[in-house]
Amino acid sequence: MASFNQFGNDLHTGKLSYNIVGRRKVWYSVAAVMILIAILGPVLRGGFTFGIEFTGGSEFVLSEISTEDQDAASTAVTEVVPEAVPKVSVVGSDSIRVQTDQLSDTESREVRAALATAYSVDAAKVTSSFIGPSWGQDITGSAIRALLTFLVLAGAVMALYFRTWKMAAAAMVALLHDLVITAGFYGITGFEITPAAVIGFLTILGYSLYDTVVVFDKIRENTTEDGPESRRTFADSVNLAVNQTLVRSINTSIVAVLPVASILVIGAFVLGAGTLQDISLALLIGMIVGTYSTIFIAAPLYAQLRENEPEIRKRDKKALALRAKATGTSSVAGTDAARADVPA
Repeated sequence: MASFNQFGNDLHTGKLSYNIVGRRKVWYSVAAVMILIAILGPVLRGGFTFGIEFTGGSEFVLSEISTEDQDAASTAVTEVVPEAVPKVSVVGSDSIRVQTDQLSDTESREVRAALATAYSVDAAKVTSSFIGPSWGQDITGSAIRALLTFLVLAGAVMALYFRTWKMAAAAMVALLHDLVITAGFYGITGFEITPAAVIGFLTILGYSLYDTVVVFDKIRENTTEDGPESRRTFADSVNLAVNQTLVRSINTSIVAVLPVASILVIGAFVLGAGTLQDISLALLIGMIVGTYSTIFIAAPLYAQLRENEPEIRKRDKKALALRAKATGTSSVAGTDAARADVPA
């Protein structure tokens, strides 16, 4: 513990520093590859798998069953409707859920009877419900509107809070990065996108934004403290802020991910709760990706957006000259180092 505390203290004081901002092209390349996979993966696989809430269809739930044999449910449905492609999942310890495309009233009654016979339960233990496609379209529209509203409001609040649109722009790019990769994971693996998963998507955006705001607060503090005699360039100050908050970001992510992972395991393998699985999976992937984007995307991008401003260039030039004077090196060498995006 003492060594880890010393590690964090060294990062905070600048005694130990990782050149995160200076190697931004590496992080951008990693992000670009991940985004490309997240986009092409679902396309090559045939698209996303949406839950019945979005596509519409019929759903049957069997309660108080003595066996969790899912093949029996699939066989019972296809015997009544041969062209059906049922989706069977275990719910809890003694229930099974069966989802199909839209069935007629007659087909629904026959499927209920077939399921009751297959699992040797009373017909009253088999409930059926129908979700129309129009309702699914409304849910989809609501989810998209909620996402767009969140992004617009979050961007506006950040621009007002930090008094610069460039911080808001960098944060929004990081949020979109998190959303695309998390959604891509669902598309590649074939996990269903349900309303619970959408709630998880919106929640991870809030988590990622919170982490980004903390780092940006430190960046603003460092850049504000840089006086006329400072030997730190703007990129140096941004990089120092990222290092100073690195341990905090890691600790926060670990503390957040562990209980979410526990919920995912318990919900999926112990309780068989599909809703817990859907929301916790989105949270787990999103939190991991969100931590990466805050450190390696948002902060370096903000530094890049600001580095060509005349005032920043002027201050950086003076800082490099003061640094060269103090170390006895030429200012030309210092300028070359800055152009190479390698903070001293």
